[in-house]
Formats: sequence, C-alpha cells, structure tokens
Amino acid sequence: MLFKQQALLRQKLFLLGSLAIGSLLYLVARVGSLDRLQPICPIESRLGPPHLPEQIPLRTLQYKRGLLHEIRKGNATKEQIHLHNLVQQLPRAIIIGVRKGGTRALLEMLNLHPAVVKASQEIHFFDNEQNYARGIDWYREKMPFSFPHQITIEKSPAYFITEEVPERIFKMNSSIKLLIIVREPTTRAVSDYTQVLEGKERKNKTYHKFEKLAIDANTCDVNTKYKAVRTSIYTKHLERWLKYFPVEHFHIVDGDRLITDPLPELQLVERFLNLPSRISRYNLYFNATRGFYCLRFNNVFNKCLAGSKGRIHPEVDPSVVAKLRKFFHPFNQKFYQITGRMFNWP
Repeated sequence: MLFKQQALLRQKLFLLGSLAIGSLLYLVARVGSLDRLQPICPIESRLGPPHLPEQIPLRTLQYKRGLLHEIRKGNATKEQIHLHNLVQQLPRAIIIGVRKGGTRALLEMLNLHPAVVKASQEIHFFDNEQNYARGIDWYREKMPFSFPHQITIEKSPAYFITEEVPERIFKMNSSIKLLIIVREPTTRAVSDYTQVLEGKERKNKTYHKFEKLAIDANTCDVNTKYKAVRTSIYTKHLERWLKYFPVEHFHIVDGDRLITDPLPELQLVERFLNLPSRISRYNLYFNATRGFYCLRFNNVFNKCLAGSKGRIHPEVDPSVVAKLRKFFHPFNQKFYQITGRMFNWP
C-alpha cells in the first residue's frame, strides 16, 4: 500500500516538473521571439533621420490637431508653443505640380494623416524672384507649426514648369521627396482654360474659345506657345527636374483616379513618404451633390473642397480634342517610360 502511494506521488511530481519545465521553455522562447520582432515600418525610417528625438505617437498627434488649429488661427501663446515643443519646419515633401492636376485635393487628402501638416496657402517661394530673395528663413516662417516628427508638405503647382525651381529646391534639400499629380493631358489643358475663362467672366472680360488658343490658325498645328498646352507636355518639364534629382525622388499620382477612387492613390503616397498607413475608407465619402469625394477627419469634422473645384468644362470640337491627343501621345509614352507608371490615356 505504501509502495503504491509513493509511486503515485512520484508520478504527480514528475508531471508537475514536466509542466514547469515546459512553461519555462515556452517563456524563454517567447521572450526570444519578442526580442527579434521589429516594427513593420520603423519610426526612424518612416518619419525622419535617426538622430532626431523619439517620436510622438500618432494617436497623440491626432488628439493634438486642435492645438495646431488654434495656432493657425493665432489663438495660441508662445508658452503653449514652447510647452508642446512645436516648430516651423521646412517641408520634407513638396507637391510641385501639375496645375489643374488635383494638387489641392491631394494636399487636403494627405492632411488626413496625423503625421502630416500642410501649408494652407501656395507659398511660391522658389518660382517668385521677390519671395526667393527674402531667403530661406522667410520661407520657413511661412510654414505651419508642427511637432518635430510630423512631415510638413506644401504645394505650388508653378514649381513644375518654372526653369529655376529644380536647382533652387536641390540647394535647399537634395533628398526632398517630390510629388507630381497628373491628369490626361488634353483634359488638364481644357481644365486650365476653364479656370482662366471663369476669371475673365468674373471681370466681365471676353476670352477666346479654347479651339482658337490651342490650334495655330496659320499652320493648323497644335499651338505649343499656348501655356495650357505646354504645361501638359509632362516629360519636357520632368526631364529638367531629372538633371538634379534621381527618378526615385519622385512619385507620380494619378489625378483622374484620385477623383474616382482616391484611397489607393493615397496609400501609394503614404508608402512613398514612409508613413504608416492611417488614411482609410472612413476618411473619404462620396458627396453626390458635389460629385466628388469629401473628407471626414472624425465624427464631428468633415470637409469638402471649395465650390470652385470640379468646374464644368465647355464643349470642345472633337476634331481639336483628337488632334491634341495625337500630339500628346509620343510625349505620354516617354513619360510612362521615365516614371515607370502607365496611364490609360488615349
């Protein structure tokens, strides 16, 4: 009887020992695996060089958007700015164009991301001689206040087509990231014309029809002296930028797709900027009345683009449209080849 009790006790002790050893081995393996795990997108790589101090969590940045808004309205004190370690930073990314490609929509949509802060107005520092002569400190002072690890982005579409700008931006920051948003070239040219036409009509001024401006009456060829046409020759302008920046510094955004299905385009930009994915379907909703997507920051604050966006284009002679598309075609093919991005442009 005593022998059976001792054997039973030894069996229980053996089982308990096995369980204890197994648990210990599991914990050792678990800790080891945790040590080896790395973030999918490390903070250093996505938002700044490693010498910068530790980053403010994105959730905190979202909660503090209200403070940045108060600062923009001029309601914050110097003490508040100092307390929260807010700074005015030079942009680490610039939307350089293209005019009427969707630059405003892209900037506003990127501002949904808690790690992005936008310059509200077009600064026109690099393309305006008077502004550029004021120096880099003047430019910095035009930037919004932000937390050190937020990315400041500005947009000035004239940068893309102005000859002096690539070298000037390169001198400021040779590693800056450059965003170019494009639309089908003929559609963009008509949109460009429409904006100018609206401005003329507001001032009760007359303006030529698009066909007369886009086609040279003497030769019946496409009028490359017309700025709206010249701006749509994307490859000509991009080649000038490539003298200073490698192609990897550019990201091409599909402006037509940003209108119809913006989220995939925004996710590509997040990846290009090394940002964690934070913009979701929740942040974008289609407004049937306006005819395009509006922005949802939270349950309280929504925003649509200005009513001037999405203007109705005038009817253009189909033969002129066909001539323009034929003219742009070889330039488009070269643009696809340089950027590595294909578009379904006719």
